[in-house]
Amino acid sequence: MLTLIAYEERLRLSLDLASVIAATTRWLVRAYPAADGATNAALAEAQARQAVTVAAWLRYPTSTDAGLLALAGPGGSFRLDWLADAEPYEINGPDGIWRTYVDEVVASWAAALLTCSTLASQAVAALDDCEHGAGTPGEFRRLTAPDAHDCRAAPLLRHPDLLALVVDLHRPQLVERLRRLHSDDQTPTSAV
Repeated sequence: MLTLIAYEERLRLSLDLASVIAATTRWLVRAYPAADGATNAALAEAQARQAVTVAAWLRYPTSTDAGLLALAGPGGSFRLDWLADAEPYEINGPDGIWRTYVDEVVASWAAALLTCSTLASQAVAALDDCEHGAGTPGEFRRLTAPDAHDCRAAPLLRHPDLLALVVDLHRPQLVERLRRLHSDDQTPTSAV
């Protein structure tokens, strides 16, 4: 059970990443829209938000990392838009503002999680090593164990071929991050 201080710290860290999570989620659901209907849109957004949240927490696991992101900025969606063949947007227009908060690495990692359930489960398990997400695996069921409704709602968002260009941008770094987190958990059993 989280203590009140641990919960407040987790909430503060999540707020530090809230703009990046919101913008990157928005980019994913606009680039890979849900099936028709309000329920499908809500289910697809929930899946995207869970994937982006896990990716952001793994990418920026400490308050220092989140603080550095706030100083440097996430980079924006320009290259992602080009890869997804999205319509060009006006930098100074209304679309330009939220797109500056999109984090390319987080979007790539989230796309990888959405298209590979094994990777998603490993990523959620690795959250125990982050300041953000200790003890939260149940919060990400739509990501790690999508039901038939989830899959029907987001066929584009979970299609490995459609997301391949975005996934391939930074998947190796995600795999390496998970490998390092997993190996840090291992203790040697013998000196052989």
